[in-house]
Amino acid sequence: MSNSKNLSINTLLNKALMTLHLASKEHPASQESSNQDAQAYDSLEKRLSVKEKILAYNPVANYQPHTLHYAMKSLGYLPDPILEGVIGYLKGPNSKQYLHANAHLRLILAVNSYLKTPLELTPMPELRERFTADAVAMQSPRVWQQANTTMLSNIKPFTKKSDSPVSWKDETIANADNGDMTVRCYKTGGKKSGFRRKRIHNPDETVMLFFHGGGFCIGDVDTHHEFCHAVCEQTGWSVVSVDYRLAPECPAPAALKDCITAYDWLVEHCHILGALPSRIVLAGDSAGGGLSTLIAQQLTAPSKSAWADLGIDGQKTFNLLEKLPEPLAQMPLYPVTDIETDYPSWELYGEGLLLDHADVAVFDAACLENSPLPRLHILNSPMLGDNSKVCPTYIVASELDVLRDEAFAYAKQLKGYGVAVETYTVLGAPHGFIHFMSVHQGLGQETNNIIHGFSSFVREIISTQSRLAA
Repeated sequence: MSNSKNLSINTLLNKALMTLHLASKEHPASQESSNQDAQAYDSLEKRLSVKEKILAYNPVANYQPHTLHYAMKSLGYLPDPILEGVIGYLKGPNSKQYLHANAHLRLILAVNSYLKTPLELTPMPELRERFTADAVAMQSPRVWQQANTTMLSNIKPFTKKSDSPVSWKDETIANADNGDMTVRCYKTGGKKSGFRRKRIHNPDETVMLFFHGGGFCIGDVDTHHEFCHAVCEQTGWSVVSVDYRLAPECPAPAALKDCITAYDWLVEHCHILGALPSRIVLAGDSAGGGLSTLIAQQLTAPSKSAWADLGIDGQKTFNLLEKLPEPLAQMPLYPVTDIETDYPSWELYGEGLLLDHADVAVFDAACLENSPLPRLHILNSPMLGDNSKVCPTYIVASELDVLRDEAFAYAKQLKGYGVAVETYTVLGAPHGFIHFMSVHQGLGQETNNIIHGFSSFVREIISTQSRLAA
């Protein structure tokens, strides 16, 4: 699609949203992405005071195209009869099939199923580009605004209540396993007074190391930017998101090795993020959730024989693991934990949802077919390794997810070892639901609940440790 056509679609959508009073008036810079948009808002601008105009200004370069965000969010305001009619036309799921999914969510699922192209028919580079574009387009423009550090932002009358306190910066880990690797570091500042420089505000001295999902084949720090931003903003913790290598160019265990390298880097640099090496928490969704469970396992009980299967490089990784501190806790979201067992959810939710049998097969082949390790290897499947000493774990499962039951099986295994475990199941939610956190009200609230639940879980661990040390 040409850029001019994109602009015209954005213009029409923004005008429609403004007419329905659904467009956000907090982000006029995103509405000024074309001259046509600026003209549409001329009448609104004339009614703004000088102060409001100053507060409203943001460079256009700070924004991404967020057409999907406004379109998908606006659907939720339509009456249910209209939504049900469109769902029926698209032959989507009805309320009896998915009892806990409202019409808005079922329409999103129906549109996805209607437009979905089999993954095996799409070259992986194209699939990555499309996934990133769509994921970013669904995110709120607000999370792409850096924390305001201008002179005006330090003057109380010119500070907006809606201003995000979160800033982020991409850092490079030099000389990683296969060249340089990018990590995106998020931090939040405390309150400002006068013209004093803003400082990191991280009262828990905690940092989250996050691994994005995408079947080990797609996804990056941009696709999961909104979730990492939300964690940082709501908890005050710093967050480091890892841009690990992807399959099939880099099959397993390349992603695992990259994430261990990122953990090592964070241990050394966490002080600049206001955190302690003993207060690193792990998190990830889907494939990233699987990486979280593997790293939690190998940091607490590294398997010398497993790493020996990778020769000298594997021995180096094992030696590194023995020296690193253990994580404080982990939060795998709808994780990959067992690559072989067929659980009931595999048959219940393997068709017509965001992740189906065919998708799993494509990702599985890309990640494992050219791996130097056998398929059923400890470093490929977390349930096969020693999880008896894993850190306290807060597991999030999606009800409408082919991977749901392996998350439950992992939780059951940890509980059997006496590991502190909490499980949170999001009813009516499909695999990958955090991508809808700002376009679907219910999933947005559930995501907030998850972040709050995990932060409370971690703070209780910190409090217990402090009492024991006293």
